[in-house]
Amino acid sequence: MTFNDRTTPLSLLASRRSGKPRDLIAPGPDATQLDEILTIAARTPDHGKLAPWRFVIVDTGVRAALAGVITDAYRAERPQAARSEIDSLEQFAHQAPALVVVLYSPKTASHIPLWEQELSAGAACMNLLHAVHAQGFAGGWLTGWPSFSDAVRDAFGAAPERIAGFMFIGTPARPLDERPRPDMAKIVSHWTPAG
Repeated sequence: MTFNDRTTPLSLLASRRSGKPRDLIAPGPDATQLDEILTIAARTPDHGKLAPWRFVIVDTGVRAALAGVITDAYRAERPQAARSEIDSLEQFAHQAPALVVVLYSPKTASHIPLWEQELSAGAACMNLLHAVHAQGFAGGWLTGWPSFSDAVRDAFGAAPERIAGFMFIGTPARPLDERPRPDMAKIVSHWTPAG
């Protein structure tokens, strides 16, 4: 198998690119496709079978309400916010045709370390992006201020949950950029026992 052979699973993985949510347009996934995407996202490493994550679909009809939650929370935290900041957060909520909020939902009573549960939530996000790509769409995983706001989080759940990311999904309006990738020689090594 080579990455140049577009019919192999590895070439599919190698061709995935993140899309900028502001550049993702219709069509987005329909309900059946989104269900398949989330089913694949849930097939992630999960020590203890805890599912320490969950998915909240934000339909287009409630994006204005989400924008209100985000901007109200921002104004409450930063009363002197500039109009441009509020406008940017308003636009944040309206990007791309589909939006899934992934919540890290730790099971604190479990003996499974929270660090492993966090890793599982991150893996669920990555599986979601791979499934989006396999369906022929592009996805953008954003965090930013809304992900760290307790007030925004409370619109979706409650502590100790945290927003792992806003996953925007749609069709790229332009070809996706290839970003610089790490030099493999700097991130891959062979372990040598001491002594």
